[in-house]
Amino acid sequence: MKLTTKLWVALGVFILLSPLGLILPDHFKAGSAWGEWGSDEIQKMVGYVPQGLGRLGELWKAPMPDYAFKGWGEKGLTHLSFAYVVSAILGVAAITLVAWAIGKCLAKKGE
Repeated sequence: MKLTTKLWVALGVFILLSPLGLILPDHFKAGSAWGEWGSDEIQKMVGYVPQGLGRLGELWKAPMPDYAFKGWGEKGLTHLSFAYVVSAILGVAAITLVAWAIGKCLAKKGE
């Protein structure tokens, strides 16, 4: 098997494992996944919101907030797990497309 094929297979496995970040905290009643906190959760955890986060936290709105489709937050863990996988696939596709486009542009410059 070629190295690139092995890398794509590994990436596919990681995509399929992405819902673990949602399932494990739910299973162990640990709250949100580590590092996935919003400013309201940080306020509860440390007692204040850092000034920069408070000022710039709302600057960017994610295309798929919480890695899920609109209204799927109430549908349960199965729907959210599927949304995580779809989000991972879209993210990998976007990064691959951008990297491919940059590679094509750089290859044309080098000719």
